[in-house]
Amino acid sequence: MNDEEQQPEQEGIVKIHRSKFELFESVVSKPFNDSSHCFIFNRKDLDFELKADYCIGLDWIGKTGRYLYVEPKINSKYAKLFDKKSEHDSDDNTKQKRSKEVDGSIFELDYLSMLLQVASVDESNREIINLVKIDWLAQPIKIEQKDDRLTPFLIVRFLQILKNIVRKGLKKNYYKVQENLNNRVKGKILVGQHIKQNVFKNRFTTTYCEYQQFGYDHPENRFLKKVLQFATAYLENNKSLFGTIYSDIQHTINYCRPAFELISNVVNEYELKHIKHNPFYKAYEEALQTGQHILKRFAYNITQTSSKEIATPPFWIDMPRLFELYVYSKMIEANPAGKKEIHFQFKTYGNALDILVSKPDFQVVIDAKYKLHYQHGQVHDDIRQVAGYARLKKVREKLKVTGDINISCLIIYPDMENGIEDFSLENIRDNMKEIPAYYKVYKLGVKLPYI
Repeated sequence: MNDEEQQPEQEGIVKIHRSKFELFESVVSKPFNDSSHCFIFNRKDLDFELKADYCIGLDWIGKTGRYLYVEPKINSKYAKLFDKKSEHDSDDNTKQKRSKEVDGSIFELDYLSMLLQVASVDESNREIINLVKIDWLAQPIKIEQKDDRLTPFLIVRFLQILKNIVRKGLKKNYYKVQENLNNRVKGKILVGQHIKQNVFKNRFTTTYCEYQQFGYDHPENRFLKKVLQFATAYLENNKSLFGTIYSDIQHTINYCRPAFELISNVVNEYELKHIKHNPFYKAYEEALQTGQHILKRFAYNITQTSSKEIATPPFWIDMPRLFELYVYSKMIEANPAGKKEIHFQFKTYGNALDILVSKPDFQVVIDAKYKLHYQHGQVHDDIRQVAGYARLKKVREKLKVTGDINISCLIIYPDMENGIEDFSLENIRDNMKEIPAYYKVYKLGVKLPYI
């Protein structure tokens, strides 16, 4: 390490002053789940190596006072970088090379559009779990509003859940009403309020009562309306953050708004904490949880939706999981007649296959890999994994395969330039390419939406 921070830094190298060196010695890699890391931190002699994995997000680097901001890795620049790599370079032990010779604009992966696609298909929407982790206990990190990745993600998710709720019909429930009634009593008399509102003012014919009513204006629907107002304000103040899906999000808001016309937005936080979730309205539980994340982001102050600088909690979004769900949703959407033959996360003996296709004339085990390596090569560990899935007896039983027949294996990966856009099973079968070094193991690139 060099003490002189004034000297120009090489690309990818950050020089740390000796006085802060000890702070980095306690930093460790941070896992997201069993298969992904938020970031990977290694020490090599006197050098520290910090690498981003396949998640995107924002987080503190231990207790160093510095933070890490990871954008989507797949864009036109990096796609071209990988285009220049040879098959040997794409092997397991090869690190991604840097290049200063890549020209052209950078087109960034539109992960919000991917989320919108996943949420719009019922089968994939039911599988959306653990896509995002938010550390509300950590100190918030100050960033510019335009760099905010978390809030647009939460808002898109919330609006899609709300759209499903509105489509099926809002839930009715009992809720308390306080009212000054004339010449009658209903429910129970609120003595304190009655004395203030009526006795002291010589209104002897009215009684202040509290009673229960059955309808739509209950705390849950009021809370959803309040979050909808925040989402609308954020969308109008930050149109550029939503890119190509702005009009779709606006359409969703216009679709949901009329359902809440006669519902108040006055919410009692105490009532929300004591809500008992009805299993017949599962979407409400997730909508309320996501809505609470959104309001927490702005400290329940709607004016903060237009701030140029914000403080956001550390968070991470699992892009490999989102990619799996995106591929699954596109396959379901493109094969309406055969969607029962497309199985997501088929589980057996502790293993979970990404996608299993059991069509009689097309049987294949599919593993979706959010990696660019497959454009000119392969990752042998991935191939061994998917080949192992194809050897499981329960998989063979599901596909009704007997004898010594080998099940085909397919690895689907992002290819922004030459990937397929038609996810019909026929098109997938016609375009998948066999990996030369392996028998009946194929690969297929798919296009992803970009900004």
